Amino acid sequence: MPEHIGIIAGGGQFPRLVAQGAREAGLSVVACGFHGHTDPTLAGHVDVFRLLHLGQLNKLLAYFHDQGVRRLCLAGTINKPRALDFRPDWRAARVVFSLRTKGDDSLLRAVLGELEKEGFEMLSAADLVPSLRCPPGTLTRREPDPEAWADIRYAWPVAAGMGRFDIGQCLVVRQGMVIAVECLEGTDATLKRGAELGGKGCVALKIAKPGQDERVDLPSVGLTTIRNLVEGGYAALAVQAGKTLFFDREASLTLADKHKLAIVALPDDFA
Repeated sequence: MPEHIGIIAGGGQFPRLVAQGAREAGLSVVACGFHGHTDPTLAGHVDVFRLLHLGQLNKLLAYFHDQGVRRLCLAGTINKPRALDFRPDWRAARVVFSLRTKGDDSLLRAVLGELEKEGFEMLSAADLVPSLRCPPGTLTRREPDPEAWADIRYAWPVAAGMGRFDIGQCLVVRQGMVIAVECLEGTDATLKRGAELGGKGCVALKIAKPGQDERVDLPSVGLTTIRNLVEGGYAALAVQAGKTLFFDREASLTLADKHKLAIVALPDDFA
């Protein structure tokens, strides 16, 4: 019998890619998704699948125990505004109300702690699809111009400082000014707002929060991100090498090159 691995699946294509990588490694995949967040067609890419309502922590734990799963990973996005409407069971409520702050990182760390208390080994989903991790260097044919580099150097420590407060991962700057900060609305809305406020020539950064647990919520970009940057007239995008997931990379870079958008992946200690 193949070894089981469990996926706690959010939205987007990441859960499907993780399931594909796990199956290619000879693993049996048991996935649990959430109504309103997870694409139900994920069921066709895994061995066992169930949808729950966000906040049903006891049912989620019982499901994976019943399926004989011992190793778990989290993959995919949760719609943050929609998540405010979730109705937690008593166990999830206890986790939420025990937190002093309820940012993404603190909440996910608390959920990881509950899963580990139940005896599950928590893995990084990215390790099952390592090709998604962004390589270092300039990824597009065009490098940022001197003005964009100056904005990147200015914004890198600002983004890291923002992350220490568990606010968000994306920051938009222009000419040494912060234009938009990611909060509840997510990256795509932040990029659109940044373009509206800053006009053409903005620079976007997306980096992991300092000390962030790599088993959860790694920064990610993809084709939708690049389309928003192109439509907004951005000059450059800077991400964190090795800690950023880059979906649809080939198509994304082709689009970026067509519109002269520079994309760079930088080390943790940049600037």
